[in-house]
Amino acid sequence: MQIGISFPQTEIGADPAVIRDFAQAAEDLGYARISVVDHVVQQGTPKGPEFARFYSREAMFHECLTTLAFMAASTRTIGLASAILILPQRQAVLVAKQAAQVDVFSGGRLRLGVGLGWNEVEFDALGMGFHDRGKRVAEQIEVMRRLWSEDLVTFEGHWHRFADAGLNPEPVQRPIPVWLGALADPAIRRAARIADGWYMYPRQEPDAAAQARISLFRQAAAEAGREPDSLGINATVFASQGAGPDEWLAVMSRWRELGVDSLTFRTAESDLACPDGHIAAMRGLMDAAKGA
Repeated sequence: MQIGISFPQTEIGADPAVIRDFAQAAEDLGYARISVVDHVVQQGTPKGPEFARFYSREAMFHECLTTLAFMAASTRTIGLASAILILPQRQAVLVAKQAAQVDVFSGGRLRLGVGLGWNEVEFDALGMGFHDRGKRVAEQIEVMRRLWSEDLVTFEGHWHRFADAGLNPEPVQRPIPVWLGALADPAIRRAARIADGWYMYPRQEPDAAAQARISLFRQAAAEAGREPDSLGINATVFASQGAGPDEWLAVMSRWRELGVDSLTFRTAESDLACPDGHIAAMRGLMDAAKGA
Protein backbone atom coordinates (compact mmCIF):
# COMPACT_ATOMS: atom_id res chain seq x y z
CA MET A 1 0.00 0.00 0.00
CA GLN A 2 1.53 3.29 -1.12
CA ILE A 3 0.94 6.36 1.04
CA GLY A 4 1.23 9.81 -0.51
CA ILE A 5 0.86 13.28 0.95
CA SER A 6 -1.32 16.12 -0.31
CA PHE A 7 0.39 19.52 -0.46
CA PRO A 8 -1.63 21.76 1.92
CA GLN A 9 -2.22 24.44 -0.70
CA THR A 10 -4.46 26.76 1.26
CA GLU A 11 -2.54 26.71 4.53
CA ILE A 12 1.19 26.69 3.79
CA GLY A 13 1.72 30.24 2.53
CA ALA A 14 3.86 31.57 -0.31
CA ASP A 15 7.42 31.32 1.01
CA PRO A 16 9.33 29.13 -1.52
CA ALA A 17 11.67 27.90 1.21
CA VAL A 18 8.72 26.58 3.24
CA ILE A 19 7.30 24.82 0.19
CA ARG A 20 10.71 23.30 -0.54
CA ASP A 21 11.06 22.15 3.07
CA PHE A 22 7.63 20.51 3.00
CA ALA A 23 8.43 18.60 -0.21
CA GLN A 24 11.82 17.50 1.08
CA ALA A 25 10.35 16.41 4.41
CA ALA A 26 7.78 14.27 2.59
CA GLU A 27 10.57 12.66 0.59
CA ASP A 28 12.78 12.09 3.62
CA LEU A 29 9.90 10.51 5.55
CA GLY A 30 9.30 7.97 2.79
CA TYR A 31 6.02 9.15 1.26
CA ALA A 32 5.44 7.65 -2.17
CA ARG A 33 4.39 10.91 -3.81
CA ILE A 34 3.30 14.45 -3.16
CA SER A 35 0.11 15.64 -4.88
CA VAL A 36 -1.05 19.15 -5.69
CA VAL A 37 -4.67 20.32 -5.90
CA ASP A 38 -5.68 22.65 -8.75
CA HIS A 39 -7.69 25.88 -8.84
CA VAL A 40 -6.93 28.88 -11.04
CA VAL A 41 -9.36 31.48 -9.70
CA GLN A 42 -11.81 31.50 -6.80
CA GLN A 43 -14.91 33.58 -6.05
CA GLY A 44 -15.50 35.81 -3.07
CA THR A 45 -18.53 33.67 -2.21
CA PRO A 46 -18.10 30.29 -3.92
CA LYS A 47 -21.12 28.61 -5.47
CA GLY A 48 -21.40 24.86 -5.71
CA PRO A 49 -21.20 21.85 -3.41
CA GLU A 50 -20.95 22.08 0.37
CA PHE A 51 -17.15 21.86 0.36
CA ALA A 52 -16.93 24.94 -1.89
CA ARG A 53 -16.56 27.05 1.25
CA PHE A 54 -12.93 25.93 1.42
CA TYR A 55 -12.24 27.47 -2.01
CA SER A 56 -13.03 31.17 -1.68
CA ARG A 57 -10.74 33.97 -2.88
CA GLU A 58 -9.25 33.98 0.62
CA ALA A 59 -7.75 30.53 0.04
CA MET A 60 -4.30 30.51 -1.55
CA PHE A 61 -3.78 28.12 -4.47
CA HIS A 62 -0.36 27.81 -6.06
CA GLU A 63 -0.59 26.98 -9.76
CA CYS A 64 -0.51 23.21 -10.03
CA LEU A 65 2.01 22.38 -12.77
CA THR A 66 4.35 25.25 -11.92
CA THR A 67 4.42 24.06 -8.32
CA LEU A 68 5.15 20.49 -9.43
CA ALA A 69 8.05 21.80 -11.54
CA PHE A 70 9.41 23.60 -8.46
CA MET A 71 9.06 20.42 -6.40
CA ALA A 72 10.81 18.44 -9.14
CA ALA A 73 13.84 20.70 -8.70
CA SER A 74 13.63 20.50 -4.89
CA THR A 75 13.51 16.69 -4.59
CA ARG A 76 15.22 13.62 -5.99
CA THR A 77 13.03 10.53 -5.72
CA ILE A 78 9.50 11.23 -4.50
CA GLY A 79 6.70 10.82 -7.02
CA LEU A 80 4.80 13.95 -8.11
CA ALA A 81 1.12 14.15 -8.98
CA SER A 82 -1.61 16.57 -9.87
CA ALA A 83 -4.64 15.50 -7.87
CA ILE A 84 -6.46 16.68 -9.64
CA LEU A 85 -5.83 19.06 -12.55
CA ILE A 86 -9.06 20.37 -14.09
CA LEU A 87 -8.26 19.33 -17.64
CA PRO A 88 -11.35 20.53 -19.59
CA GLN A 89 -10.78 24.16 -18.53
CA ARG A 90 -7.37 24.03 -20.25
CA GLN A 91 -6.00 23.45 -23.74
CA ALA A 92 -4.98 19.80 -23.97
CA VAL A 93 -1.91 20.38 -26.14
CA LEU A 94 -0.55 22.99 -23.73
CA VAL A 95 -1.14 20.66 -20.76
CA ALA A 96 0.67 17.90 -22.68
CA LYS A 97 3.64 20.23 -23.16
CA GLN A 98 3.70 21.40 -19.53
CA ALA A 99 3.33 17.86 -18.17
CA ALA A 100 6.12 16.62 -20.44
CA GLN A 101 8.36 19.39 -19.10
CA VAL A 102 7.62 18.46 -15.48
CA ASP A 103 8.34 14.82 -16.33
CA VAL A 104 11.69 15.82 -17.84
CA PHE A 105 12.62 18.00 -14.86
CA SER A 106 11.68 15.23 -12.42
CA GLY A 107 13.35 12.38 -14.28
CA GLY A 108 10.05 10.63 -15.00
CA ARG A 109 8.27 11.02 -11.66
CA LEU A 110 4.99 12.62 -12.79
CA ARG A 111 1.50 11.16 -12.50
CA LEU A 112 -1.04 13.42 -14.18
CA GLY A 113 -4.30 13.21 -12.27
CA VAL A 114 -7.11 15.00 -14.11
CA GLY A 115 -10.82 15.57 -13.60
CA LEU A 116 -13.84 17.50 -14.79
CA GLY A 117 -14.07 20.13 -12.04
CA TRP A 118 -17.11 21.71 -10.44
CA ASN A 119 -16.39 25.47 -10.38
CA GLU A 120 -18.07 27.04 -13.42
CA VAL A 121 -16.47 30.44 -12.84
CA GLU A 122 -13.04 28.99 -13.64
CA PHE A 123 -14.24 27.74 -17.02
CA ASP A 124 -15.77 31.14 -17.76
CA ALA A 125 -12.58 32.95 -16.78
CA LEU A 126 -10.46 30.65 -18.95
CA GLY A 127 -12.81 30.81 -21.94
CA MET A 128 -13.71 27.11 -21.94
CA GLY A 129 -17.11 25.40 -22.01
CA PHE A 130 -18.41 24.01 -18.73
CA HIS A 131 -21.40 21.93 -19.79
CA ASP A 132 -19.64 19.74 -22.39
CA ARG A 133 -16.56 19.09 -20.27
CA GLY A 134 -17.33 15.40 -19.76
CA LYS A 135 -17.50 14.78 -23.50
CA ARG A 136 -14.24 16.63 -24.16
CA VAL A 137 -12.01 15.03 -21.56
CA ALA A 138 -11.65 11.63 -23.28
CA GLU A 139 -10.48 13.27 -26.50
CA GLN A 140 -8.11 15.51 -24.54
CA ILE A 141 -6.49 12.47 -22.92
CA GLU A 142 -6.13 10.77 -26.32
CA VAL A 143 -4.43 13.88 -27.72
CA MET A 144 -1.99 14.09 -24.82
CA ARG A 145 -1.07 10.41 -24.91
CA ARG A 146 -0.33 10.53 -28.61
CA LEU A 147 1.82 13.64 -28.23
CA TRP A 148 3.75 11.96 -25.40
CA SER A 149 4.22 8.70 -27.35
CA GLU A 150 4.74 9.68 -30.98
CA ASP A 151 7.31 11.95 -32.59
CA LEU A 152 4.81 13.60 -34.93
CA VAL A 153 1.04 13.50 -34.64
CA THR A 154 -1.79 14.27 -37.02
CA PHE A 155 -5.10 14.42 -35.18
CA GLU A 156 -8.62 14.92 -36.49
CA GLY A 157 -11.16 14.87 -33.69
CA HIS A 158 -14.29 16.75 -32.66
CA TRP A 159 -12.45 19.40 -30.62
CA HIS A 160 -8.83 19.02 -31.77
CA ARG A 161 -7.41 19.26 -35.29
CA PHE A 162 -3.72 19.57 -36.14
CA ALA A 163 -1.20 18.00 -38.50
CA ASP A 164 2.45 16.91 -38.31
CA ALA A 165 3.01 18.28 -34.80
CA GLY A 166 5.17 16.97 -31.97
CA LEU A 167 6.65 17.82 -28.59
CA ASN A 168 10.31 18.40 -27.86
CA PRO A 169 11.60 17.69 -25.26
CA GLU A 170 9.81 14.41 -24.99
CA PRO A 171 8.69 13.18 -21.56
CA VAL A 172 10.71 10.46 -19.88
CA GLN A 173 7.54 8.37 -19.54
CA ARG A 174 5.99 7.66 -22.92
CA PRO A 175 3.18 8.07 -22.12
CA ILE A 176 2.86 9.80 -18.75
CA PRO A 177 0.36 7.91 -16.53
CA VAL A 178 -3.06 9.58 -16.48
CA TRP A 179 -5.41 9.02 -13.55
CA LEU A 180 -8.98 10.30 -13.55
CA GLY A 181 -10.84 11.76 -10.61
CA ALA A 182 -14.47 10.63 -10.63
CA LEU A 183 -17.51 10.56 -8.33
CA ALA A 184 -20.63 10.15 -10.51
CA ASP A 185 -21.27 6.74 -12.06
CA PRO A 186 -20.68 7.84 -15.69
CA ALA A 187 -17.36 9.42 -14.69
CA ILE A 188 -16.31 6.25 -12.82
CA ARG A 189 -17.09 4.18 -15.91
CA ARG A 190 -15.08 6.61 -18.03
CA ALA A 191 -12.11 6.29 -15.70
CA ALA A 192 -12.35 2.49 -15.89
CA ARG A 193 -12.33 2.62 -19.71
CA ILE A 194 -9.52 5.08 -20.40
CA ALA A 195 -7.46 5.91 -17.29
CA ASP A 196 -4.41 4.27 -15.73
CA GLY A 197 -5.98 4.74 -12.32
CA TRP A 198 -8.88 6.31 -10.46
CA TYR A 199 -8.81 9.05 -7.84
CA MET A 200 -11.87 8.48 -5.70
CA TYR A 201 -13.78 11.45 -4.34
CA PRO A 202 -11.47 12.63 -1.53
CA ARG A 203 -14.28 13.13 1.00
CA GLN A 204 -15.63 9.61 0.52
CA GLU A 205 -15.71 7.47 3.66
CA PRO A 206 -14.65 3.78 3.43
CA ASP A 207 -18.25 2.57 3.67
CA ALA A 208 -20.79 0.61 1.68
CA ALA A 209 -21.19 3.42 -0.85
CA ALA A 210 -17.44 3.35 -1.46
CA GLN A 211 -17.52 -0.42 -1.89
CA ALA A 212 -20.30 -0.08 -4.47
CA ARG A 213 -18.30 2.50 -6.43
CA ILE A 214 -15.18 0.33 -6.38
CA SER A 215 -17.23 -2.62 -7.64
CA LEU A 216 -18.64 -0.43 -10.42
CA PHE A 217 -15.12 0.66 -11.42
CA ARG A 218 -13.82 -2.89 -11.57
CA GLN A 219 -16.86 -4.15 -13.46
CA ALA A 220 -16.64 -1.32 -16.01
CA ALA A 221 -12.93 -2.04 -16.54
CA ALA A 222 -13.65 -5.71 -17.20
CA GLU A 223 -16.46 -4.83 -19.60
CA ALA A 224 -14.02 -2.60 -21.48
CA GLY A 225 -11.65 -5.53 -21.90
CA ARG A 226 -9.18 -4.33 -19.28
CA GLU A 227 -7.73 -6.16 -16.31
CA PRO A 228 -9.17 -4.45 -13.19
CA ASP A 229 -6.15 -5.40 -11.06
CA SER A 230 -3.87 -3.47 -13.42
CA LEU A 231 -5.63 -0.17 -12.64
CA GLY A 232 -4.82 1.82 -9.52
CA ILE A 233 -7.37 3.14 -7.03
CA ASN A 234 -6.53 6.05 -4.73
CA ALA A 235 -8.49 7.16 -1.66
CA THR A 236 -7.87 10.10 0.69
CA VAL A 237 -7.57 10.15 4.48
CA PHE A 238 -7.83 13.53 6.21
CA ALA A 239 -5.97 14.31 9.41
CA SER A 240 -9.35 15.48 10.71
CA GLN A 241 -10.63 11.87 10.49
CA GLY A 242 -9.07 10.99 13.83
CA ALA A 243 -7.16 12.21 16.83
CA GLY A 244 -3.81 10.92 15.64
CA PRO A 245 -1.77 8.32 13.75
CA ASP A 246 -3.45 5.21 15.16
CA GLU A 247 -6.88 6.40 14.04
CA TRP A 248 -5.53 7.51 10.65
CA LEU A 249 -4.03 4.07 10.15
CA ALA A 250 -7.35 2.47 11.11
CA VAL A 251 -9.13 4.41 8.36
CA MET A 252 -6.39 3.42 5.91
CA SER A 253 -6.81 -0.22 6.90
CA ARG A 254 -10.50 -0.02 6.06
CA TRP A 255 -9.64 1.35 2.63
CA ARG A 256 -7.15 -1.46 2.07
CA GLU A 257 -9.85 -4.02 2.87
CA LEU A 258 -12.02 -2.45 0.16
CA GLY A 259 -9.32 -2.96 -2.47
CA VAL A 260 -7.66 0.48 -2.54
CA ASP A 261 -3.95 0.22 -3.36
CA SER A 262 -2.84 3.83 -2.92
CA LEU A 263 -3.73 6.41 -0.29
CA THR A 264 -3.29 10.15 0.04
CA PHE A 265 -2.95 11.70 3.49
CA ARG A 266 -4.36 15.25 3.55
CA THR A 267 -3.39 17.52 6.45
CA ALA A 268 -5.34 20.52 5.15
CA GLU A 269 -8.67 21.48 6.76
CA SER A 270 -7.52 19.97 10.06
CA ASP A 271 -6.83 23.08 12.17
CA LEU A 272 -3.07 22.73 11.97
CA ALA A 273 -1.69 26.14 12.85
CA CYS A 274 1.50 26.36 10.79
CA PRO A 275 3.67 24.51 8.25
CA ASP A 276 5.51 22.78 11.10
CA GLY A 277 2.17 21.37 12.25
CA HIS A 278 1.56 19.81 8.84
CA ILE A 279 5.04 18.29 8.81
CA ALA A 280 4.57 16.96 12.36
CA ALA A 281 1.31 15.28 11.33
CA MET A 282 2.81 13.59 8.31
CA ARG A 283 5.83 12.51 10.36
CA GLY A 284 3.54 11.01 13.01
CA LEU A 285 1.60 9.01 10.44
CA MET A 286 4.67 7.63 8.71
CA ASP A 287 6.38 6.74 11.99
CA ALA A 288 3.26 4.84 13.06
CA ALA A 289 2.96 3.12 9.66
CA LYS A 290 6.57 1.93 9.82
CA GLY A 291 6.05 0.62 13.35
CA ALA A 292 2.78 -1.17 12.60
